[in-house]
Amino acid sequence: MKITIVGTGYVGLVSGTCFAEMGYEVVCVDINEDKINQLKKGIIPIYEPGLSDMVIRNVENQNLHFSTSLKDSIEDSDFVFIAVGTPTAEDQAADLTYVLEVAKNIGQLMTSSLVVVDKSTVPVGTADRVKAIVQSELDKRNESISFSVVSNPEFLKEGDAIADFMKPDRVIIGSDDPTALELMKQLYRPFFRLNFDRIITMDVRSAEMTKYVANAMLATKISFMNEIANICERVGADVNQVRIGIGSDSRIGYSFIYPGVGYGGSCFPKDVKALAKTALDVGYEPKLIKAVESVNNYQKTVLASKIVKRFGEDLSGYCFAVWGLAFKPGTDDMREAPSIEVIKALIDKGARVKAYDPKAIHEAQTHYLNSYEVEYTQNKYDALKEADAMILLTEWKTFRAPDLDLMKDLMKQSIVFDGRNQYNEIEMQKAGFEYYQIGKL
Repeated sequence: MKITIVGTGYVGLVSGTCFAEMGYEVVCVDINEDKINQLKKGIIPIYEPGLSDMVIRNVENQNLHFSTSLKDSIEDSDFVFIAVGTPTAEDQAADLTYVLEVAKNIGQLMTSSLVVVDKSTVPVGTADRVKAIVQSELDKRNESISFSVVSNPEFLKEGDAIADFMKPDRVIIGSDDPTALELMKQLYRPFFRLNFDRIITMDVRSAEMTKYVANAMLATKISFMNEIANICERVGADVNQVRIGIGSDSRIGYSFIYPGVGYGGSCFPKDVKALAKTALDVGYEPKLIKAVESVNNYQKTVLASKIVKRFGEDLSGYCFAVWGLAFKPGTDDMREAPSIEVIKALIDKGARVKAYDPKAIHEAQTHYLNSYEVEYTQNKYDALKEADAMILLTEWKTFRAPDLDLMKDLMKQSIVFDGRNQYNEIEMQKAGFEYYQIGKL
């Protein structure tokens, strides 16, 4: 089987590389010529643990290829995966411009039967639109070529994407075509060996909906716990102990109930907005889903408010060390990261900010904080020099067990604002730190 992946962003590059790792011949196509040339040289545009080595290995094995020509790749492909971006449009819906353009190109270029796979996160009904566009282009050519459009949403966690793809807990395949379903099962069979029950088939629209619902559910757990944290602070409870108490209930579990400074990234914010817009479009008011987004937006302001409460509205003359810029550990992704809002709020009040992140500094400098005067350091301890407080925003492993004595020696004041509740309060206080966290006074 030969696979064409259209789009070399996070989903497309990880998916194509993992398929190649299983021995399939894969061509990843992108219109960005510079990006393709870099990939051919083994230069990866994103940080994902293990991805660079896997790309280089499969290029050398000639299982993985990169191209700007969809025409050349599609000629003898069995599957064409659409894995282009679906950013949030002005009306909060997913922007399908790139998806539908790819569908048009497929209809114009295909020469033999294909399974067209929607891998991008798309609203319910997108597969029908893709199918109509491909068919329309074939009709213009007076071509009668069979094809199917399948929904195959991705469930990749940034920082652990390769493991998620190579050992998936489930693969969702949506189609009303029995032949296409069987071909997709064959495609994914090497990833399961014995656990074929993890390949879940359903109709196309249910598959499209499943992706949005999964992310909205996880976002809901995060926002729910953050709201409980805010209540705990006001009633004198400790959210850390509450989390242990409820997480021990097997119906709830411990996943995604850690209080913090809110969620970010490319998926949760975008997908929650898109699901809410889908509901509104069919005449339903999604009160809970809208509340999830509202709570998250508020949560990104909580830590800055704590800092202002401690130091005052005018932060001129104060220096703050920020540990962590990425929206989560294991990635350089800063899309909608809480760090952006926290740093901007501090600088707008006159503060000096020094920041360190193992992977995301370049993203901050070139995109997300390029208009703000942030001092970036080479390591976490350099950021602490002359700092009045340290602010933890991303729970990278390198931040888990710092040298507290060295921290005190470097900092002007021994104050820590923990936006991830990572440290032990008693240990921090014994070490002489003034310690603030989420969900506890």
